[in-house]
Amino acid sequence: MRLLVTGGAGYVGSVCAARLAESGHEVVVLDDLSAGHADAVPDGVRLVEAGIDEAIGDVLAGGVDGAPFDGVLHFAAKSLVGESMQDPAKYWHGNVVSSVRLLDAMREHGTPRLVFSSTAATYGEPEQVPVSESAPTRPTNTYGATKLAVDHAITSYAAAHGLAAVSLRYFNVAGAYGRFGERHGTETHLIPLVLQVALGQRERIQVYGEDWPTEDGTCVRDYIHVVDLADAHQLALEHAVAGEHRIYNLGNGLGFSVRQVVEACREVTGHPIPTALAPRRAGDPAVLVASSEKARTELGWKPERVDLTGIVSDAWEFTRSLRGV
Repeated sequence: MRLLVTGGAGYVGSVCAARLAESGHEVVVLDDLSAGHADAVPDGVRLVEAGIDEAIGDVLAGGVDGAPFDGVLHFAAKSLVGESMQDPAKYWHGNVVSSVRLLDAMREHGTPRLVFSSTAATYGEPEQVPVSESAPTRPTNTYGATKLAVDHAITSYAAAHGLAAVSLRYFNVAGAYGRFGERHGTETHLIPLVLQVALGQRERIQVYGEDWPTEDGTCVRDYIHVVDLADAHQLALEHAVAGEHRIYNLGNGLGFSVRQVVEACREVTGHPIPTALAPRRAGDPAVLVASSEKARTELGWKPERVDLTGIVSDAWEFTRSLRGV
């Protein structure tokens, strides 16, 4: 298929673009490089350096060598939770307005399929875990609210215009795929932050509470390997049905505690990785784990890279390669 990947120079988007290209699809990346990196675009994949607002119509009109696109995988988004609360306009415009413009351009140019990179932040603080797709959507921050708004828009466009659409909601993405990995200007994710300690870029890692109702007293989160996530996007594309918007949660179904993550990083890096106890953060649930049963049943998706040490090892190799270590 001929596929457009928005945000394909970012972390998840670049891995997805690489996997799609390896599967024989013709891939074009649209990215304004505000958060992505040009060298993260896979070899042989064309990069259009522009934003959705300014270029989506022209890109979809041009297709691939004049042939129309068969689908779009939409990763381009603003994604910092704290920033979304301080500057909500940036998120409503950058996530919602741009996505509606994408939907309008897809309708205008007859692009039939969409896979949207959504988030478990749409659920807010779930009452039950593992979190299923039937859980109430009550986002607690602007970022999650904008992603949920895009999901609602996609549902409307699918019903009205026959779009075949799938949204994938996931928790914590980790790991790397060769030269494609995680490098954010502002890092908020636990595994990269812990690895920064091993590299000497920070003194210690903060642990927000050790009296949670979990096995070791620290919060438990669901980590999904970025390659498993990319493969789920390809399966979603293949299973999209005209006129329907399907939503799937993705995770490893297990969950790992903060203490387990730190221990895995110590094992992989050989660094002692000092920690410092900090007060609990308001709004932090004790456990967040996804139920992926629907994705397993309907998409045939099963995460293959669920070993925490393996996930950390991939991330560590990528992080070291960036710094020539």
